[in-house]
Amino acid sequence: MKIILLKDVAKLGKRFDVKEVSSGHALNLLIPQGLAVAATVESIKKAELQRADIEGERKIHEDLLVKNIKDLEDVTLTISGKANEKGHLFAGIHKDVIVAELKKQTELQIDPEFIVMDQPLKEVGEHIVEVKRPASAEATAGKGGKTAKFKVVIEKSLN
Repeated sequence: MKIILLKDVAKLGKRFDVKEVSSGHALNLLIPQGLAVAATVESIKKAELQRADIEGERKIHEDLLVKNIKDLEDVTLTISGKANEKGHLFAGIHKDVIVAELKKQTELQIDPEFIVMDQPLKEVGEHIVEVKRPASAEATAGKGGKTAKFKVVIEKSLN
C-alpha cells in the first residue's frame, strides 16, 4: 500500500515521503496514529504543495539568518530567572526563550532550529550561544555554513 508520511518515522522515511508499506502496517499503525495517509493523486499533490511551502519558508528563515548573522556578534542578551543560592536555575532557559528575548531586546528574528544548544542553560552567569546556518545545498555550492556567537547573561531574579 502506498502512503504519504505526515511526520518523520524512524527506519521508514521523512515527512512528505511517498512509501510503499504493507497494508497491515499502514492500516493498523501508521494511519491510526496520524503518521501517514493513503497516497492518492489528490493527497500526493497536496503533500507536494505543503513541502514546497515549508521549503520556501525555510529558505526565507535562512536568508533572514544570513542577513542578521553579522548583527548577532555584538549582542549581549540578558535574561533573568529564578535560581537557588548556588546559582542553579529552577527552570532551564530553552531555545524558544532565547529567541523570544532576542526579538524583544534587539528586534532580530532567528528561527530556534538555527540555535546550537545541546541542553537548556541552567546556571546563572555568562554563556556563549552559537547560531549556525545548516549546511544546505546552497551552502555546499559555495556560500558556506555561516555561524555567529553571542553572549547570554542569566541573572538571578529578585522574586
